[in-house]
Amino acid sequence: MEHHAQFRTRWLVALLLAPQVLLVFTFFYWPAGAALFWAFTLEQPWGGGNAFVGFDNFTSLFADSFYWASVGRTIVFALASSCLAMGMALVLALFCDRQLRGYAYYRTALIWPYAVAAPAAAVAFRYVFAPEAGVFAGLNAMYPGLWNPAMSGTDAMIMIIIAYSWKFISYNFIFFLAGLQAIPRSLIEAAAMDGSGVLRRMRDIQLPLLTPTVFFLLVINITDSFVDSFGIIDITTEGGPAKATNLMVYKIYFDGFKGLDYSGAAAQSIVLMVLVMALTFVQFRYVERKIHYK
Repeated sequence: MEHHAQFRTRWLVALLLAPQVLLVFTFFYWPAGAALFWAFTLEQPWGGGNAFVGFDNFTSLFADSFYWASVGRTIVFALASSCLAMGMALVLALFCDRQLRGYAYYRTALIWPYAVAAPAAAVAFRYVFAPEAGVFAGLNAMYPGLWNPAMSGTDAMIMIIIAYSWKFISYNFIFFLAGLQAIPRSLIEAAAMDGSGVLRRMRDIQLPLLTPTVFFLLVINITDSFVDSFGIIDITTEGGPAKATNLMVYKIYFDGFKGLDYSGAAAQSIVLMVLVMALTFVQFRYVERKIHYK
């Protein structure tokens, strides 16, 4: 029998819901509405309000080759960072799940990086990957020009992928470890008694039972990589060199706040929102078919 909360007056319900409704309206509906308004209008020269221009902002945007290049770089970044963060987190969770000596200390230490703010992590990685002073300075001394993210777009992209993945490994690690610990130990012990090795148990028992967790983290990682990479990029590369790391979210900021093209930046934000929604729909529509929850 289900029990439902009963309120004597509707005013109490309204008062309890008001803070959450206010937060959702302030930080979601209001910005989204403003973005829609700017995306379909154009500010008049020297002020004077906004003029409705229809889809002209989107037409100009889709005709820009630099924008399509940023879309391609964003997809590469999202796939690479998600695979790296989830793969490393899964390996670390499997080691901690075996409860080897000192596993509790490793488990605690692996959770801490997620508490580090993205700009702080970016500052640390900017120093670590600096070709003239960081860890890679020794490699450049032996092999001149081997690593230089300030000049090479490929090196810069690798740097932001590693920096972003390092922070998200901890987030994925928590869920993978929780999923592994939810697997009945009797299944693992029975497989071990049958002679299955560690890799065989992982492949045939643990990974199939982790598919709901993998699917959840896949959606979260890909979605977050599209919108939460700004802090890493702004501190480490500022979209360079030669716009090699100018991802969609950073291009919105650069065009809107530095280029003062508010309408174009708003149109880009609408496209980014639609792209994230489409990717999420594809994952739920096609990828989830292969997920078994029972």
